[in-house]
Amino acid sequence: MTIEIYDRHGAASSTTLGSEDDAIVLTHEQREKGRIRTHSNSGSEVRIFLERGQPLAVGELLSSQCGKKVRVQGAVEPVVRATCDDWERFSRACYHLGNRHVKLQVGDRWLRILPDHVLEDMLQFLGLQIAHEEAVFEPESGAYKHGHHHH
Repeated sequence: MTIEIYDRHGAASSTTLGSEDDAIVLTHEQREKGRIRTHSNSGSEVRIFLERGQPLAVGELLSSQCGKKVRVQGAVEPVVRATCDDWERFSRACYHLGNRHVKLQVGDRWLRILPDHVLEDMLQFLGLQIAHEEAVFEPESGAYKHGHHHH
């Protein structure tokens, strides 16, 4: 069975649309694409045809033409976790990564990036401790997630 998806409902849509019929597990890179072909947890082929430029969120509910509801799950993938107890050093590291337009996930004095030895060296130079781990990567959506308009 092939499920074709053209509609998205957001992560909080369970209360209005009910529970999902199936789920798909996608990496960060796959969630960034508007067109993708994959397989659901139950083995069905899933083809996604969505507007480009709006990444899928972990937990988001999608619906198919045939009425099936499919939940987006994040795949566990290699990431680098950097931590620091000093807010000034941590803020400086976030500034430098943002200045380079690096996708990052931010927590309470920790951040995650995709593996990159140059960025890892920079973070260590700035005084952060780094560790390689496997986790779902959910970077910040950015200031212009709803589009950038010139005035």
